[in-house]
Amino acid sequence: MKKVISFPHLGDYFIPIKFFIRHLTDIEVQSSPPITKKTIELGDTYSPSDVCVPFKYNLGNFIEALDSGANILFQAGGGCRYRYYAELQEKILRDMGYEFDFIKLTSKERIYFQDAYKIFKKLNEKLKYRTFLYYGFLTILMIYYMDKLDEIIRKNIGFEIKKNSFLHIKEKMLTDFSHCTGIFSLTRLYFRYKRKLKKVKIKKKKPIKIGIIGELYTAMEPYSTYELEKKLAKNNIEIKRFTNLSYLLWQKSLFKKKMLKKCKKYCQYSLGADGLDNVYRSIYLAKKKYHGIIHTKPFGCTPEVGAIPIIKTVCNDFHMPIIFFSFDTEQEDAGVDTRLEAFFDLLKYRKEKK
Repeated sequence: MKKVISFPHLGDYFIPIKFFIRHLTDIEVQSSPPITKKTIELGDTYSPSDVCVPFKYNLGNFIEALDSGANILFQAGGGCRYRYYAELQEKILRDMGYEFDFIKLTSKERIYFQDAYKIFKKLNEKLKYRTFLYYGFLTILMIYYMDKLDEIIRKNIGFEIKKNSFLHIKEKMLTDFSHCTGIFSLTRLYFRYKRKLKKVKIKKKKPIKIGIIGELYTAMEPYSTYELEKKLAKNNIEIKRFTNLSYLLWQKSLFKKKMLKKCKKYCQYSLGADGLDNVYRSIYLAKKKYHGIIHTKPFGCTPEVGAIPIIKTVCNDFHMPIIFFSFDTEQEDAGVDTRLEAFFDLLKYRKEKK
């Protein structure tokens, strides 16, 4: 039987993940289809009712991938209940009658290169360790470049004079990144597209600035928050978002001591997952004079439930407006829009009053 690998969808990150797997194996790599209402319905139907939303999205991804011919599934893990996803999802899928190989990429809390190499060595007996390291580094560099360019877009997309200028450049950039031939090729592409993004004409004068904090999946998968960032851009708002794959892969561990020091008035220890990070981010955004904060999480996300009272205290102390969104499979787009409009009106009023 022909082998086909697939993995859950997560924003634009399917591009570097597919690039990495494709260069380390001779196996066909099939990205999960973009998340749709069907994906959510499939995941919700076969998941335990009280499990968090990312589990359901991932399970829906796997079902669609298996139905499209995939027979090797990859899953990561770590941080919170996410570490238990793989075992339960595998059992559910096998109970549904699917036959496949299931590979959990993460050991304990993080991905260790030596363990990951052993996994890929089983898939490709000819794989050399130096080849694995090279494409591992190249993929991490690609993710870093994508995140840096996304920061430029997020800051300016709400003020472009010609509609969709940034998105058209980004689409071409992602295509070119996926076909890069090496480190120097990728680096040249990065600087080329950075120049292009800087040249986009914008009209921005003392805009409202909003910081997005919260759980990692709802930060990085646009569909899970009903394209929240696009809604903000349409209202001419400058966006700051902290969580991306670069942060999760290596920056988070480097910042932990700094975050504990800055948050000692409010928090004496890590809250699990991104809980401590979001307390720190609330303080940071308040001190940087942002106009408001949006906190997003899946319904029932326990680390964020623990962090929310502390974040509220921070925002009260700094007189910082904040709105909380808890997303589930029954969420309505119209409800999100209504609450956002009220929040925008509040921020505009405060800004004009000042």
